[in-house]
Amino acid sequence: MIKVDNVSMKFNLGMEAGSFKETFIALFDKKRRVSKQKNEFWALKNVSFEVKKGEVIGIIGSNGAGKSTLLKVISGVMKPTKGTVQTHGVISPMIELGAGFDPELTARENIYLNGAILGYSKKFLDEKFDEIVEFSELIDFLDVPIKNFSSGMIAKLAFSIATVVNPEILIVDEILSVGDIKFQDKSKNKMMSMINGGTTVLYVSHSLSTVKELCNRVIWIEHGEVVKIGKAKTVCDEYYKKQLG
Repeated sequence: MIKVDNVSMKFNLGMEAGSFKETFIALFDKKRRVSKQKNEFWALKNVSFEVKKGEVIGIIGSNGAGKSTLLKVISGVMKPTKGTVQTHGVISPMIELGAGFDPELTARENIYLNGAILGYSKKFLDEKFDEIVEFSELIDFLDVPIKNFSSGMIAKLAFSIATVVNPEILIVDEILSVGDIKFQDKSKNKMMSMINGGTTVLYVSHSLSTVKELCNRVIWIEHGEVVKIGKAKTVCDEYYKKQLG
């Protein structure tokens, strides 16, 4: 379903890599060339793993470990510097809250905008509109620009649109930890129904209890490198002990 093979991702923390200005300056400035090398940051380093159809894989690690970058590479949002990613199936990524939304548009308008970005037709969105609104619990805010929404309200809208169908691959980054407790429980139940229906899930979270509850296996990443891959409880417990130590 998903095969990540020796993937590395490099960022330049200074000037945009490969720009004409940077290239021109570097020709005449040795310090600039050295500085460029120092500004290189490898967010992922030689990451490899496979995910089978129907598996629920948790991804854990400290802040800045490379978890979100990995999800973006798998989703196709970013192209890896090295290595390859193969996916088989329609992907529904929920990586950054509000990505694919226009803050100036209303919730009603953003349902159609974000739905189109996810590949849904207008006819399909017309048919599913009431279902999306009901799940999001935002019926009283449909004609309010989402720039006035809280992060929890945006999370509700994003989750409701992305999960209106059961995607073959669902990629989730911390979204179950946003919003009120009632909606967190509802989202978790929705995810469980999708999991039971055979959806393959990649789930990033700092909530080890939720990871152990939902996931079959866990990938532990630190400093862009895979530390360990194994059963959810085993890896989460080892990670927890490491954090305390």
